[in-house]
Formats: sequence, C-alpha cells, structure tokens
Amino acid sequence: MRTISAAEVEAALEFGPLIERLRKMFRSGCDAPVRHHHTIPTFDQHAATLLVMPAWQVGRYIGVKLVTVFPDNGTRGLPSIMGSYLLLSGKTGAPLAMIDGPALTVKRTAAASALAASYLARNDASRLLMVGTGALAPHLVLAHATVRPIREVLVWGRDPAKADRLAKQLNRRGMKVSATQDLEGAVRGADIVSCATLSREPLIRGEWLAEGVHVDLVGGFTPEMREADDAAIARARIFVDTREGATKEAGDITQPLAAGLMTVDDIAGDLFDLTRGDRAGRRFYNQITLFKSVGTALEDLAAAQYAVEVT
Repeated sequence: MRTISAAEVEAALEFGPLIERLRKMFRSGCDAPVRHHHTIPTFDQHAATLLVMPAWQVGRYIGVKLVTVFPDNGTRGLPSIMGSYLLLSGKTGAPLAMIDGPALTVKRTAAASALAASYLARNDASRLLMVGTGALAPHLVLAHATVRPIREVLVWGRDPAKADRLAKQLNRRGMKVSATQDLEGAVRGADIVSCATLSREPLIRGEWLAEGVHVDLVGGFTPEMREADDAAIARARIFVDTREGATKEAGDITQPLAAGLMTVDDIAGDLFDLTRGDRAGRRFYNQITLFKSVGTALEDLAAAQYAVEVT
C-alpha cells in the first residue's frame, strides 16, 4: 500500500484537471451514502466531530475518508480539521493507498466550488472576496481563478493579521490580493463571494449583495452553522452540491427550511443537475446565485483516484 503525503497531494492535484475529474464523476455518478456524522465530547469549549465518508464504484475503487474536526485546536496552534483517506481496489478490496486527508479535502472542496462557479458565476467575474483565512482559503482563491478571470481579491478574516498574511502569500502578477477589514464594503463590490468559516452566526447579509454576484458558501457543515442570513438565501437562486447532504447538514439550508422561509423546491439544482445539463445555471447577467457546499464522498473518490494516478 502506498502512502501519499500532503506535499505530494499539493504538488500533484492541479485545479484545472481536478475540476474536470469532478465534473466527469458527477456526470457518471457513484455510490456515496450520506456521511456518518458523530459528535465527540471533549474537555474543551466545543465538542468535536467525527466524519466517516465512504464511496465506491462497482468493480473499480472503494474509498473511505475519516475526518476529525476539533474547533478548539486553534488555541494549540493545530489545524481544526485532520484525517486520512484510504483507497481500496473495487475488485479485490486490497488497500491501494493511504492519502493525507486534509490536503485531499481542501483540494477537492475548492475544486467543487470552482466547478459550481463555472456554471453559476458571471463569465466576466473578476473581483473575488475571500471570507475566512483558514487552510481552505488559499485553495478557494486559486480554484476560482482557474475558472473565472479573477484579477482582484480581497481577504477578510476575524484576525486582521491572518488576513494580511494570506493576502501577501497569494498576491502575484495578474492577480492583486489585499486584506480588508470592511466586510460590508467588500461584499458589495464583489463578483464572487467565497466564504469558508466555522461561523455559527451569519456573516454575509442579503442587503449587501450586488446584482449579478455569485455567493459560494463552504464552511458550515452542521445544522448549527450559518454563513449567510435569510435575506441572502431569499434573494438568490440556490444550488447545492448534493440535495441529500445539504438539506440535512447545512445550516444555511436547514434553518430557512425549518423556519418555513423556503422549501426543498426552492433549491434550483445540484452538481449532478448542472454537470448533466438537467438544470441551467446562471440564467441572466444580473441574477444572484448561491452555491452551498457540505462535501460529498464522491468528490474525495474522484480526487483520490487522480492523486494515485499522477503521483
């Protein structure tokens, strides 16, 4: 069995080909049960989460990702999210590779958001706001820049120093990246708003959204988490990665559903619909679109296969 390190995953998984792998996997499909979600008590302020995410293609591959989320790890200087991915033969069940989980996750998650943006963001979208400064943030910026002509990026975070460091890290020729402390102003001026936080209170206000903006909500993965308010949900044409996952796990979807502010029929489509051409994405230039991602094991399986092939 091979071991593929975080550095190897980072070097091997280029966003262009990875996005296309995800597009093909959503078109063809695989067996991917909704992830097992377990709350683990801790001696810290917040409970931890254990996620078990299996997926398989008959006769080809089987994959299982184990992920832990310890929200208080930041106080120890450790990542909040850790884990590993095990890829097995779909013919014999033999283990093929153990892959670094966090590296695989940030790559496939960012690629899924970019895949959605390829259908939902305006073709001329050039101004991106990145809300959040965690491990996923730089990958989201680069993934979106793969599918849209991003030339200006603003980074907002609760810790201005982290936002400034991330902006300096990402700033490059052809893409100006700066930090900001003015969240409202940054949202109002953005063509794409990508949000990857562990927030339990809405950060993005519907009244701030400019016509034609695309909102990419990535961080909230439990019903208690929330990154956009009800007004943002009400103003947007809503898409999700998978209906089954989003309507059970994503607070940005489950809370408005529970409050009667929307119904499941208000979800215009998912990535299966978009990639197969069953639902149109952006229908007109000034339309506000919103994509809510909670993650699916299908994405991990596609990325793991790609990682094994190119490393």
